[in-house]
Amino acid sequence: MDSSTAPQTATRNPLVLIAPFFLWGTAMVAMKGAMPHTGPFFMAGVRLVPAGVVVLLATLLLGRPQAISRRGWLWVALFALVDGTLFQGFLAAGLQRTGAGLGSVMIDSQPLAVAVMARGLFGEYIGALGWIGLLWGIAGIGLLGLPDEWILSLLHGDTAWLTGGTALNTLLQGGEWLMLLAALSMATGTILIRYVCRHADPVVATGWHMVLGGIPLFVLSALGEVQPWQGLTGLDWGAIAYSTLFGSALAYGIFFWLAAQGNLTSLSALTFLTPVFALLFGNLFLGETLSSLQWVGVSFTLVSIYLINQRDAITQKLRQWVVASGAATSPAESD
Repeated sequence: MDSSTAPQTATRNPLVLIAPFFLWGTAMVAMKGAMPHTGPFFMAGVRLVPAGVVVLLATLLLGRPQAISRRGWLWVALFALVDGTLFQGFLAAGLQRTGAGLGSVMIDSQPLAVAVMARGLFGEYIGALGWIGLLWGIAGIGLLGLPDEWILSLLHGDTAWLTGGTALNTLLQGGEWLMLLAALSMATGTILIRYVCRHADPVVATGWHMVLGGIPLFVLSALGEVQPWQGLTGLDWGAIAYSTLFGSALAYGIFFWLAAQGNLTSLSALTFLTPVFALLFGNLFLGETLSSLQWVGVSFTLVSIYLINQRDAITQKLRQWVVASGAATSPAESD
């Protein structure tokens, strides 16, 4: 196997494709367990900067090209602001107000935004089934992110909660809107990697964006959080270490390496696997549960990922079925 075919083979390996989403889902559970004992910005900074240093050291050992042009540094800086500072900041702040499983599902609405942006900027094919999947995913996110009483009121035709500012206050008190902002930040970062990798190695850029993106988070922590490390236990530090090394360094390195090479819509659709792992491990280790409506929302998002990621295969099978059905009915019609 030559060097040109090696990356293509790796991007088709199911374990490589699934790895970032398993690591992100379990890292969400680890972060949630440590979150009551620290501040969100300290947690976000610790998750980013050390992980970025690890990624950069790994690129040196692997001999990946380190050169970045002047324009490339501008792209890396923008990448760091959007996918580093904003994404991790919104994520950590939102995780304080919502569960790891639900928060993960909200974060993983980002494939919907990626698909639309990739279509407009890069002309990536979505297709009819892809659009159906996106709409199905939006419905799932709505069931997950909106309070159950809102949805039940709408089903009964009661819109009184829309008046008097009650709806807005309820939404702002929860962490779901922060998770959606985090999802939009990550979606934009996924699009930005295509521009970044024109001027820098994608894995090297990933490392630098984590280091640069984490610095403002430490500044915010120093300004608003009083000794956020003081209440952390040994188990908490272990959870943070897992989130940093595996949930950030390894997961982001693999993801953005894949994003620089493959179809962004299909890759991002796999992100809907993350809540499966987060919900499973959140239930096992944190005792988190979802309401009936939220479980319906989870099923909607899983159907969405299947339709988006398998749209070509499903379309091909439907065409074959139509052709076969037409061939089977032709003799009967001729009789």
